[in-house]
This record gives sequence, C-alpha cells and structure tokens, in this order.
Amino acid sequence: MSDLRIRLLDENGAVTAIPALSDVLSDCVEGGASVGFMQPYPPESARGYWQGVAGAVAVGDTLLMVAEEAGRILGTVQVGVAQMPNQPHRGDLKKLLVHRDARGKGVARRLMEAVEREAAARGKTLLVLDTATGSEAEAIYPRLGWERVGVIPDYAMWPEGGLCATTFFYKRIAA
Repeated sequence: MSDLRIRLLDENGAVTAIPALSDVLSDCVEGGASVGFMQPYPPESARGYWQGVAGAVAVGDTLLMVAEEAGRILGTVQVGVAQMPNQPHRGDLKKLLVHRDARGKGVARRLMEAVEREAAARGKTLLVLDTATGSEAEAIYPRLGWERVGVIPDYAMWPEGGLCATTFFYKRIAA
C-alpha cells in the first residue's frame, strides 16, 4: 500500500467522510468486530454515530484519522482528547477500524502511529483502550508497544450476540 495516505480530519472532512466511514464501520461489525454495535448493521445505521463523532471533532473533543488509498477510506481511528480536569495528559483510543478488504497490509499500524504522534503533539502522554478479548484486534496492540493491563469478563457483547470479555491496554507516548 505504497500510496496509502493517513490524514487528520477536521469537522468538514468528518462530515464529508460520513458515508465512507459508515461503510467501514458496517463492514467491521458485520465481520464480527465488537465495537459497540449489534448485527445486522448496515451502513445507514452507522450514520448517526459518525454525525456524533463529527460534532466531537468540531468542538475539539476527538481526533479523527483516516487511511485512504486512491480516494477510498480503508480505515479509521479516534482519540478522545477531552478529559476530566485531573486527566489532561490522557487520551482514549477508540474505534480502530480497518475494512476487511484492506487488512494485513499495515493500515492499522500506520493509523496508530499517526494518531499517537498527533495525540503527543497535543500534549497527551498516556493513551488507553479496550478491545474484545480473543479478537483479531487484541493481537495488534502488543505488537505496537501497548501494555496489557487486564481483562474484565462479560464486559460487552459480540455483534452477533453473546457476552465477551474485554482486555484493557495502555501506552505511554512522548509529548
């Protein structure tokens, strides 16, 4: 993926990208990703979620990155940067999503490297995340330098139904 482009979206870019982001989210949920939504999950169901994200981008509460190739959004990741007053140094990594067509090509790695740099540039020194235990996603984070904290059983549900445990990770990043 030599012509893969990673970019940070502003409010306008986030709104414009809603259809493509909805396709990526739908594909991930339909593929079994436990990211907060249940199957069936067609792209039109995802639009409201992305409108909320665009609003959070507009007020500076969320960083939204996308990975594009030939004008097509293949993946995305977010960092919630708005925190409580005693946590100005921390960000919450959310929704690392890569379309199934683009997996295994380094898209997730590139997105994570870019969003970590951007979060650090904004003064964040610690990022945290959670992911479904036993999922493909869980295996990605240790390879990218994230430290596993622990597991909470029955924390969420798989998109097709049934409870799943959730693994929590953190990573210190340079400000």
